[in-house]
Amino acid sequence: MTDYEAADERRKGYLLDNRQAEAGERFTALAELFDPVTFRRLRGLGIADGWHCWEVGAGGPSVPGWLAERVGEQGRVLATDLDTSWMPQAGAPYEVVRHDVGTGEAPEGQFDLVHARLVLVHVPQREAALRAMVRALRPGGWLLLEDADPALQPLACPDEYGPEQELANRIRRGFRSLLAERGAQLAFGRTLPRLLRTAGLVDVEADAYFPITSPIGSALEAATVRQIRERLIEGGLATAEEIEEHLTNIASGRLDTATAPLISAWGRKPLEPVVGNA
Repeated sequence: MTDYEAADERRKGYLLDNRQAEAGERFTALAELFDPVTFRRLRGLGIADGWHCWEVGAGGPSVPGWLAERVGEQGRVLATDLDTSWMPQAGAPYEVVRHDVGTGEAPEGQFDLVHARLVLVHVPQREAALRAMVRALRPGGWLLLEDADPALQPLACPDEYGPEQELANRIRRGFRSLLAERGAQLAFGRTLPRLLRTAGLVDVEADAYFPITSPIGSALEAATVRQIRERLIEGGLATAEEIEEHLTNIASGRLDTATAPLISAWGRKPLEPVVGNA
């Protein structure tokens, strides 16, 4: 394979590949940043002993592990992902299965809860994935979707008062460009309430979480930039020197780095089929 062909192949693939070493750093940072939000939402849905749960695109073990503790031995937790390399391969209190939610059939059985965080924004077949998740719900079961909306708040440093912040925001624009090239829908998070209603769910609600300054957010920014470093350079979006300068700025603690808002939306599958207006 030529250098050009190798670069073209990388452009086609998932930008934040789980097989890269930095993926583990990102999973750790994402868990620290967003798990409290996710767990608060899950508790609000009434998760209890005996529930059957499907964790879609689990990535790491934090959410399926938490779910397994709540549903107990009488419950079931199925954790799926395209790449399960960061998941326990044996001995976990939940099932781990390699699965593509965009193209694969929904797992067997009906679930009291289906949850996906930061998944559908990256799935080109997101409509098919949503249908699969709704089909997997038992009547009365809950679907909780949590996804980013980078277009709603696109900046790494919302307070752009100097050259360090300007550089951070330029690199973030490069990151968004790379995501868009691979089919990510950058304004996806805001559509979740409408999509849940369109899918026939009821009792739909949503909220958003927007962390703007924290050590965890800085760790996530650094891990993400290191993971996409070569693609930023290949795309002419940043030089190696600029990336190193940005990473040094993050390490200095002088940047108030923000993430895109995480929008959480939840809805319930009706107990009876919804009948249209006459």
